[in-house]
Amino acid sequence: MHALPSDPTLLNRELSLLKFNERVLAMAESRDTPLLERLRYLCIVSSNLDEFFEIRISSLKEQQRQNPSLVGADGYTPDEAFELVQVAAHDLISKQNSLLTHDVLPKLRAEGIALLEPSKWSDELRAWAHAGFEREVMPMLTPIGLDPAHPFPRVFNKSLNFIVSLHGQDAFGRSASIAIVQAPRALPRVIKVPPEVSGIPHGYILLTALISAFVGELFPGLEVKGCYQWRVTRNSDLFVDEEEITNLRQALQGELSQRNFGAAVRLEIDHVMPPALAIFLQKEFHLEPRDTYRVSGPVNLSRLMQLCNLVKRPELLFPDHRPKIPAPFDMVLDKPDELFEAIAKKDHLLHHPYQSFQPVLNFLTAAALDPTVVAIKQTIYRTGEDSELMALLVAAAKAGKEVTVVVELMARFDEQTNINWAAKLEEVGAHVSYGVVGHKTHAKMALVLRREKGHIRRYGHLGTGNYHPRTARLYTDFGLLTADQKLCEDMDKVFSLLTGLGARRPLKLLLQSPFTMHETMLALIRNEAINAKAGKKARIMAKMNSLQEPIVIEALYRASQAGVKIDLIVRGACALRPGVAGLSENIRVRSIIGQFLEHSRVFYFFNDGAENVYLSSADWMDRNFFRRVETSFPILDKALKKRVITEAFTYALRDNQLAWRGLPDGGYVKVKGRGKPFNLHHQLMQQLGT
Repeated sequence: MHALPSDPTLLNRELSLLKFNERVLAMAESRDTPLLERLRYLCIVSSNLDEFFEIRISSLKEQQRQNPSLVGADGYTPDEAFELVQVAAHDLISKQNSLLTHDVLPKLRAEGIALLEPSKWSDELRAWAHAGFEREVMPMLTPIGLDPAHPFPRVFNKSLNFIVSLHGQDAFGRSASIAIVQAPRALPRVIKVPPEVSGIPHGYILLTALISAFVGELFPGLEVKGCYQWRVTRNSDLFVDEEEITNLRQALQGELSQRNFGAAVRLEIDHVMPPALAIFLQKEFHLEPRDTYRVSGPVNLSRLMQLCNLVKRPELLFPDHRPKIPAPFDMVLDKPDELFEAIAKKDHLLHHPYQSFQPVLNFLTAAALDPTVVAIKQTIYRTGEDSELMALLVAAAKAGKEVTVVVELMARFDEQTNINWAAKLEEVGAHVSYGVVGHKTHAKMALVLRREKGHIRRYGHLGTGNYHPRTARLYTDFGLLTADQKLCEDMDKVFSLLTGLGARRPLKLLLQSPFTMHETMLALIRNEAINAKAGKKARIMAKMNSLQEPIVIEALYRASQAGVKIDLIVRGACALRPGVAGLSENIRVRSIIGQFLEHSRVFYFFNDGAENVYLSSADWMDRNFFRRVETSFPILDKALKKRVITEAFTYALRDNQLAWRGLPDGGYVKVKGRGKPFNLHHQLMQQLGT
């Protein structure tokens, strides 16, 4: 069904994000997905929705307060958008809960994997559970009876809590009514039960069930009328006044301590909680019934992700993929100069996770070991707490190399990890910069300066994804190892701009946000439109995580109207309406959802046969173009360019197993598997893996 001409030309971002999570949930619904992986996808949806409420719903609520009458580009006021989003979120979460309780958990039980409910415990299991409760759990719990001397406790964001309905009088003669029990974060949420006690190979008790079963022991002499789990989600966006701060790290450290106590935006409660207790909690957190979600499983479903790792049943998981270390990077690093010689001969393209992330680590290992390397420069956005890469940078600094690291402290939910790494790097003498306040450093660059024959030669790595070895096994990303001096000189100029002060310097090959990327992308799109109008072949293909920037979308609409054939592969939120007569009939939108998370950003323009191909750290969003430091880099080698076109676009457009087709109204339908089945991820695993 085509949108009417009077319809807004942009789709709502929040509704589009929920549509994305519907597609993820479809992986949990699919009988083709291994059983434990179905559970994993349910948990991924839960984790995604946590961030959705913490950031996007919080932003919507802020818009409702500040400018309730403003009509957005999607045609909605904040109140209208909020109402539609809440309805869609309730439907999605209801579907998620039903799938868990009526499908996935029963099928897991049939496989000998079960969450053991107290109502079905044997006497032996109850005794085992009670002993564990008394020994490990009860000493950690602090019951709080609500009365004038005991106000409602401060509640952490997303923490597990219980509201207990009581009857009777305590030792002081006080009438008992309601108590709150908070589950300490130190307690495990999933507890393994020995098979000889549970009677099945893989029996588990949730902390929720354990506390609920024995909560009465916290209130001796009182009648427990009910015990119900709940948790509250809070606004988790950090605010740092860029005009007032003098030290970003100190300012951010102060903000982080308050993140867990932002304004409440969602209340999740046990599906059997009595209405009176639900209303009591709503009033406490200034929330309404529409902000309240009743759940039939654990209130934090993502905790069940542990089962996917604890249960050793390979046949219930995706087959293990062992990424290949491509030649020449499978060498022994006792002669680091051989690695640099290989990069000097030609550019090397890496496609993760089909190919190993190890060549990137080898590149930095060689830099740390090689006595002729004089300096290493690196950007860090996300890298993880236990990072081999960061350890290599620390070792290089200790070895006397000039190590410069641009650490993005404002990487959402990784702020504390990055602060910790910044401190460790400074301790060993590395130069640590936090980039440019107000512009997150999201570019993925590593630059090595090596003294060769009396002069400095640069070697670089540029990527579409983070320097995070764990996510490099799960996210699809491209990386380029190069000694192209124009590219590497451009990288050096960007580093100088990030660590120092000065005027913008012209770059030869790199595109950089917030300066040249937006204008260049617009020029490339317009050039295709000009060629189409001239009767020439015109083609645009773009792959990204999110498409939101309205000026780029308008340019794509105009290109479509000029006759340019456009294919957009957008994993997540997409504000563009495809296939609308007179607006975008030449634009197709696809979303690929499968075993790996599609993360690479790739942009293709036919350009009268020249075929410009860019890899990028940036999505086509306002923030990436205007409020972040990003890079897009061209693929110059013809063979590598052909690889990128094939692996990023040809296969994705051929896929009939993982692909979804975007509709004009923002909905998606699964691409029907006509002809021979073709799975993008399987194809690349076979082609590039072992």
